[in-house]
Amino acid sequence: MSEKEVRLQVRNISKTFGITKALKDVSFDLYKGEIHALIGENGSGKSTLTNMLTGIYSMETGKFILDGEEVHPKDQVDANDHGISIIVQEQGTLDGLTVAENIFLGHEQRFIKGIIRNTGAMNKAANDLLKKYGFERIKANRMVDDYNFEDRKLVEIVKATYFEPKVVVVDETTTALSQEGREELYKHMRRIRDYGGTVIFISHDLDEVLNMSDTITILRDGDYIDTVDAKDVTSDDLKRLMVGREVTGNYYRSDYGEKVSDEVVLSAKNVSVPGLIDDINLDLHKGEILGIGGLSESGMHEVGKALFGASYDRTGEVVLGDGTHINDIPTAIRHSIAYTSKDRDNESVVMNQSIGDNITLPSLGKLTAFGPFISDRKKNAFANKYAKEISVKMVNINQFVSKLSGGNKQKVVLARWIGADSDILILDSPTRGIDIKVKQDIYQLMDSMRKQGKSVLMISEELMELIGMCDNILIMKDGKINGEVKRDPSVTENDLIAKMV
Repeated sequence: MSEKEVRLQVRNISKTFGITKALKDVSFDLYKGEIHALIGENGSGKSTLTNMLTGIYSMETGKFILDGEEVHPKDQVDANDHGISIIVQEQGTLDGLTVAENIFLGHEQRFIKGIIRNTGAMNKAANDLLKKYGFERIKANRMVDDYNFEDRKLVEIVKATYFEPKVVVVDETTTALSQEGREELYKHMRRIRDYGGTVIFISHDLDEVLNMSDTITILRDGDYIDTVDAKDVTSDDLKRLMVGREVTGNYYRSDYGEKVSDEVVLSAKNVSVPGLIDDINLDLHKGEILGIGGLSESGMHEVGKALFGASYDRTGEVVLGDGTHINDIPTAIRHSIAYTSKDRDNESVVMNQSIGDNITLPSLGKLTAFGPFISDRKKNAFANKYAKEISVKMVNINQFVSKLSGGNKQKVVLARWIGADSDILILDSPTRGIDIKVKQDIYQLMDSMRKQGKSVLMISEELMELIGMCDNILIMKDGKINGEVKRDPSVTENDLIAKMV
C-alpha cells in the first residue's frame, strides 16, 4: 500500500451537529488506482466525511489534500471542478429536468453560446454517453421523472463519472440497485480504478466490501479505528472492528414448525396495476411474517403500495378481516396499517421536518389537548418515548431528519408506526442501507410484533432475510406471483432464485 502514490490525504477532520460529534480528528490516506472502502455502523461518520469532501456539508476543522493541494469544495459543482464526485445513497437526480439536464447539471456552459443553450447538442452528448455506458434504453430528452428509482441511479452513475474524476464517492448506492445494476456499477468502479482514479466505496454489505475493495478504513462513533488491506481480513474481523466486540451472524428467527393462525387480517383479490403487477391474490394472517421477493423489476415493490392504497390506478380489492376495503392511504392508516417505502427519503420521511414531527405524524389525533388543538407537551413526550424505545441516535427530537444517517432515518420511520400501534405493517426493503446492529434490532422488532399478534408483510431483495424471517415467501416474476416457499430450515437461496428467473 505504501508503494502507491497518494491521491487524497484526510487530515484531522472534525464535524459536530449540535452536541453530537459526528467526526473526531479523523486522518488517513487514499491512493491512486484503488477502491477504498469506508465502513462503520450507522452514525459512525462515513457519510458526514464524504459529504464534506464533496461540498454537501461545509468544512469545520481539518483539511483535505488532493494531489498535494488543499481543497475545500463549496458545493457539488465546485467539487466536480476539483475532480471529485459522488453517487449518493438516496435519490440524486432532480425532478422536473430531463436526463441530459441532470447529467450536465452545473456544467451546462459547454452547450451555451451567448445566451442560447443548444439543447440538441446537449441531448446528443448525453445520448452518446448513455450508449457508451450501455444504458441506451434511457433517453436524454425524456424527463428524469419518467424513470424508476434504479434507472435514475444509472443516470447518476453517468453524471458522476463521465468526466473521469480523480475521486468518486459511491455512498450505499448498491442498495438501490438490482444485481444487474450492481454489476454495472462494479464495472465502472473498476474502470475508474484502472485509469488511476480513486473510488471511496461505502457499503454495509461486508461480503461486497471484501469482494470489491483493495483497502478498507473503519470508523466507529466518529473515530478513526484502522485501515486494512481487504485481502488480509474476513467479514468477522470487520464486524469486530466496526462495533468493538465480537458479533455473531445469527440475526434471524430460530423457530420452525410454528403454525400460523388461520385468521386472515388482509386479503388482496385480483389486484392489478397497469404495466406493473397483474392479478395478485394473497392472504396475510394474524401473527404472520409474509415475505415477497423477486428481482428488482418483478413488481414486488408495487405490491406494497397497492395494498396500502397508494396506487391511484389499482384495480381489484384489498379487504381487511372485518370487511373494510382499503382504497386510499387515510383509510389504511385509520385501520391500523403502516407502510414503509423502499425510497425512504422521498416517500417515508419528511426530510425538512423534525424527528418529533415525523414520529407523531399519524398519531396527532391522540395528542390533542383542548378540542382540535395539539398538545405540545403530549406530542414531545410521545416522540421522545418512541425515539428512545427504538434507540434513534440524535441530538434531540427537534433535530431535522435530513441530518440523520440512513439507519437512523429508518428508525424514525419504524418509531412512527410503533407509536401508532399499527396492527399490520407493510415493510418494503426495511433493512436497505442499514448496518449489522440496526438490522438485528429490526429483525428482533419484527419477531416481537409477530409474537404480539401483529402481522408483517416484508418486501425484500435480500434472500437470506426472507428465508430467515418469514413464515411464507411469495416469489414475484413479471408482475405475477410465480411461487410460494414455506418456512423450513432446508430452504436455500437457490430455492427462491429458481422461481425468480
